[in-house]
Amino acid sequence: MEGQIQEIKKWVVLYPVYINSKKTIAEGRRICAAKACENPTCIEIGDCCSHLKLRYAIEIDKAYPRDFMQRGRVRVLLKREDGTLYNPAISSRKQLMLHVAELVPRHPGRTKKQEPASTTSTGASKSGKSGKKKR
Repeated sequence: MEGQIQEIKKWVVLYPVYINSKKTIAEGRRICAAKACENPTCIEIGDCCSHLKLRYAIEIDKAYPRDFMQRGRVRVLLKREDGTLYNPAISSRKQLMLHVAELVPRHPGRTKKQEPASTTSTGASKSGKSGKKKR
C-alpha cells in the first residue's frame, strides 16, 4: 500500500479548475477559455483518462489550494517506468489538459445533466421579467 502511494505521488496532478471555462487565469485555469469546458468534475476527467488509455487515480478528499471549496483532483500517469508514453498523442500536461477538455463535453453523463438546467433557467427568466416596472 505504501509503495503504491509513493508511486502515485510522482503522477501528474489535474485539478478540474485547470480546464474550467468559467474560471479566469488568476483563478487557476491553465488553457485558453475557447478550448476549456464548463464545470468539469473529477469523475468526468477520470472517465476521459480511461478513454485515452491512461492510468489515473481520483483523490476526492484533496482541495485546490487557491479555492479550497473546490474538492477533488485527478492524478494521471503519462509515462511507463522505462520512459515510453502510455498514449503517444499525449506527451505533456498541456496536451493532457487539451485532450481531456475536448472529451468532457461529450461525456455520456453530461448530456443528460445539461438539458434540465437549460429548461429551468428559461422559466426563471420569464417570471423575473414580468415583476419589474418600467420608469
